[in-house]
Amino acid sequence: MPTVLLIHQMDKHEGAWTILPLMHDFSVTYSRNSSWFFFCEEDTRIHLVKLLEILEGYDKSKEYFLGKALHDDESTIIHHYAFAENPSIFKFPDFAAGWALSIPLVKKLAKRLKNEPLKSDFTIDLKYEIALYIWEKGSGPHLTPVPEFCTEDFDSPNAAHCATTFANFLPLCGDPVKKTDIFVAVKTCRKFHGDRIPIVKQTWEKEATLIEYYSDYAESSIPTVDLGVPNTDRGHCGKTFAILERFLKHSPAATPWLVIVDDDTLISISRLQKFLSCYDPTEPVIIGERYGYGLGSGGYSYITGGGGMVFSRAAIERLFASKCRCYSNDAPDDMVIGMCFSGLGIPITHSPLFHQARPMDYPKDYLSHQVPISFHKHWNVDPVKVYFTWLAPEQKDFQDGRKHVRDDL
Repeated sequence: MPTVLLIHQMDKHEGAWTILPLMHDFSVTYSRNSSWFFFCEEDTRIHLVKLLEILEGYDKSKEYFLGKALHDDESTIIHHYAFAENPSIFKFPDFAAGWALSIPLVKKLAKRLKNEPLKSDFTIDLKYEIALYIWEKGSGPHLTPVPEFCTEDFDSPNAAHCATTFANFLPLCGDPVKKTDIFVAVKTCRKFHGDRIPIVKQTWEKEATLIEYYSDYAESSIPTVDLGVPNTDRGHCGKTFAILERFLKHSPAATPWLVIVDDDTLISISRLQKFLSCYDPTEPVIIGERYGYGLGSGGYSYITGGGGMVFSRAAIERLFASKCRCYSNDAPDDMVIGMCFSGLGIPITHSPLFHQARPMDYPKDYLSHQVPISFHKHWNVDPVKVYFTWLAPEQKDFQDGRKHVRDDL
């Protein structure tokens, strides 16, 4: 029988979730009695007999990288505009379908990582970056597409041939969180009052019961709150920490959740209500799309701000009790917060349903099995159309749906 390993329990190293730092342990501990390493998401469903049959069809003595292939339809900022002339030429795995490495490839990666540490400071899109590392500028193996690695729902008639399937529904662990339990803070500044704030008001503002706009200028028609922090062109650490402090001091003490978004973030509050039913706000929790900085050399994980940062009140209280603060007003707020929580030993909780970029910056197949919570940026898109296409509440968003239990908190 296969050995089941839970990545978050294997290594206390901050970068364990990026998988590559674990290759040495995989190689030393498991290579003698194993032929493959198979990786999947917590919601991936595995038909074990079919999976073993599929893997037996490949020569385990060769270097194989197997998965459901994704590709960019156009060059994108989250992949540093790589392969700009033909973005579809480079394939990377959809983690939701599962992906596999043969033991010879695991050993090769372990040896390479020992002799040549990872060079990139940032981890932004793990599935893409792992494929790029394995590809090794063309000298390593390409991803081999496996049709039986699927992201169809398990009860779909199209899933009969699949060794893996995926739970294509929004997590729900009980009654949705009440709107009055979610305080929404929108970061803005005077120069964007006229173009970005009207988009928020046309789209998702009506979903939020508790919402305030924080700016460098008080404008009563919106209205905005002047936090007394001057606007900065780069990071917004001073403004974000002022929002966190204001939440603790001025929001109703019973409000358990704070969501901080940019003025060009599009978000579904109704989906967030269901999603947060799976978390305990009396515990220190911070949720969103996880990035990493310097994880190969003692760095930290953080929630990238554009997709939205979700905090439990308990997490903010722990942060302020620690005295960890901005080193300057224009420091990158999301990274400083990540560094602070790392120092406190509080893990960053990742969800792929929060998105730092626009829908067209992600492969269509990747989004097809998601119920997204947020997207970011108005650049070269109609943000109102994006909202009503991808995020606007539908009748199903107000139905009970299927219960989905998380056990990480």
